[in-house]
Amino acid sequence: MLYLYCSTQHKCEQCYPTIYCAKGKRLFFISFSAIIIKTLQTAKAAGPKAVYHLGDYNMRHSDNYPNPPSLRNRHARMRKRKIILFLRLFILVMIFIIIGLSIFLIGRAFSSGTNTTKTTTAATTAASADASSLTSSAASASSTATPSPTAAVPTVTEILQQAAVVDSFFGPLPVAESVVPVTHNEIHAIYLGAAANLDKSIALAKNSEINTFVIDLKESNGVMFNSTNALAIELGVVKSYYNLADVIKKCHDNNIKVIGRIVCFKDPEFAKQKPDYVIKDASGNILYFKNEGKNPFANPYDTRTWDYIIDLAIEAVTAGIDEIQFDYIRFPTGGTTTGEKPYFGDPATTPTKVEVINRFLQTARIRISDEYGIPFSADVFGIILSSASDGASLGQDWTTVGLTGVDSLCPMLYPSHYALNTILNGKNFDKPDYYPYDVLLNSLTMGKKDASAPGFATVRPYLQAFTASYIGAGNYITYGYEQINAQIKAVHDAGYKEWVLWNPSAKYPDGVYDGIS
Repeated sequence: MLYLYCSTQHKCEQCYPTIYCAKGKRLFFISFSAIIIKTLQTAKAAGPKAVYHLGDYNMRHSDNYPNPPSLRNRHARMRKRKIILFLRLFILVMIFIIIGLSIFLIGRAFSSGTNTTKTTTAATTAASADASSLTSSAASASSTATPSPTAAVPTVTEILQQAAVVDSFFGPLPVAESVVPVTHNEIHAIYLGAAANLDKSIALAKNSEINTFVIDLKESNGVMFNSTNALAIELGVVKSYYNLADVIKKCHDNNIKVIGRIVCFKDPEFAKQKPDYVIKDASGNILYFKNEGKNPFANPYDTRTWDYIIDLAIEAVTAGIDEIQFDYIRFPTGGTTTGEKPYFGDPATTPTKVEVINRFLQTARIRISDEYGIPFSADVFGIILSSASDGASLGQDWTTVGLTGVDSLCPMLYPSHYALNTILNGKNFDKPDYYPYDVLLNSLTMGKKDASAPGFATVRPYLQAFTASYIGAGNYITYGYEQINAQIKAVHDAGYKEWVLWNPSAKYPDGVYDGIS
């Protein structure tokens, strides 16, 4: 069929009965077969002198014009006919092009669909063949089974199943849109604060077992890196002591990994500016804690605080950090300045401190590790390996915190932090700071059984790399390379491989740090 414009105001029945127009130069259809047949019939009847005009005003045919037009008019008519003929040919060519293009696209779509089906079938068959090679019984079953999807999204099964009260209080755990597998790294690290002494530390790492630096993303007094977090900026706590991307690049250029440490619930400035987010007594009064600098403490029950902390972590992940480490994932220690106790709700419908910390770690792990494939670790008090009651007060239970899905658990086993005459694994230590090897070995031994449970996190203790003169003369010794390396040896002898050295000044003596030399 061909689309043409008609210059008439009627239906022409005399010459072309299949031509129709719709009043006013609109599109109509021409049946080519009808035109050809009618033209041949007219030519036979009219004889050789017939002149045919298709498209002039009257759509007529005649042997001769009754009044021959002037030469000028004849030329004008001829030009008009040529133009009309050209337009008709152009339209005809365009129609054929459109028809051809349509056929090509339809054929291509059909071919693509066929190829996709073949590819999917081939991939499924290959997957089935690989699976069938495992056992002969699986091979026979795969020949009749319905093909499975060629790609499955990894999922994470929670090892730690918490009480119903936890879901009732917080709601269900978030679900990762897609789980990115986490690759565990064997870490031998030193703590550098806000990326302090970076060049000297790189030189130390090149000549020792050290392969990782721990830097502060957020401390209790603010955010250390050049964060763009909206809440941190609103609070005025972004210190920008270093450019995170630059530090990461410099470390990576020297084959050193970077762990970003975030202090969580101990945040006095945050607590002061966000009084609705802090721990209060039963009357709704803000509490100030003696052992926390007489400052208020962010409430671990408040998920708005969780979001702030996790958002900072994700910002660092997108900058290229190798691991996120949470510190101060606990409740405050000691009493309050008023003597009033914290109130978190009716005990019958409120999760315990331990359940809260565990749920926080599970949530953070899903949003950080599961979503981005970045290892996520947590620091805990060393005392919880030997004292369940202290752990319950802090909200850190050694038997369950390692089952939250965190990649590594970092107990802070500093000998100076144990009280005089502490008993560890049946042995009394009158002055624990004097025994770096023995305190570490016996502490780790006490927690070994629980840490051997299926799915428990990798144990990576923090080791003392500072001299604790503040505990009083006669109660401490100077900690140099020998005392630090003795602790590393204790880690190895307890059956572990990883460690982090802690010195708040980020200064470490030269050495190999292999636990031997």
